[in-house]
Amino acid sequence: MNGRDFAVEIGISHRMLVTWEQRQESITPRAANQAALDTMLSCAGLAVQERFAALITAKAALKSDPRSEQLLRRDETQHKKHPVDGKLMVAIGEGIHLAGLNGKPTWLGTYCMDVCPTTNADYDRFVKATGHRTPQHWRDGHCPESLSDHPVVWVTWHDASAYAAWAGKALPTSPQWEKAARGAKGRIYPWGDAPTAAKCNVQDSGIGRTTPVTRYQSGVSPYGLFDMCGNTWEWCSTETSPGRHELKGSAFTSPFSRATPHLFNDADATMADNDTGFRCVSGDR
Repeated sequence: MNGRDFAVEIGISHRMLVTWEQRQESITPRAANQAALDTMLSCAGLAVQERFAALITAKAALKSDPRSEQLLRRDETQHKKHPVDGKLMVAIGEGIHLAGLNGKPTWLGTYCMDVCPTTNADYDRFVKATGHRTPQHWRDGHCPESLSDHPVVWVTWHDASAYAAWAGKALPTSPQWEKAARGAKGRIYPWGDAPTAAKCNVQDSGIGRTTPVTRYQSGVSPYGLFDMCGNTWEWCSTETSPGRHELKGSAFTSPFSRATPHLFNDADATMADNDTGFRCVSGDR
């Protein structure tokens, strides 16, 4: 788009945009303007995001640039590949974490959790190995190629549990899920305490559908887990009453006000919807 259209999209004057172009790296946008830029980038197509990544990579190669280095920083979290479903998992160490709205100290033992929600491609391997029924959005029972890296949806708690059993894993308890999302210090959101809707796929984002599970690089949790806010609700093993289980994380259909990981939600184990999926945990280190 041209400069004037870009300025309108961001919500600034064309004169301010000209100033940004003239002053370049010396500019520090106001928080609202930076959030608008982040939102525009997160909602852009894959080609735009790849071009942005190429630009900052080239910039970092030419000279030392703190912002580019931060954007490109290497994740030091140690991952391991699960031997059955092949998903990357990360160890969550034993210890006390601050849980719930009031930060109640809570102890959990060591466990591993999937870095990303279970995708359609992951679920396809499970279906082919077991003959389990396919989700209703798979046309003619085939995994849609365009959604292979999106979280699988239209799965009941029983479907999710069947996948976990096949993989030799389990669905996380609600406390396990919350610690993985908030870290030991009990962040309000996975990325910190700032309410930044641009870091996740929620109703406010205006996308209206699921997104690839690794899209929101800036929204990862302290343990490097993706989509712990938004995209899809995730089933937990915690039973709230007979036949009902907790859901965590909010979805693309949820207002951002429902995105905080400590909030409560549950559903009947037979419920399946276009905004509900899951990820798994393992007791192995």
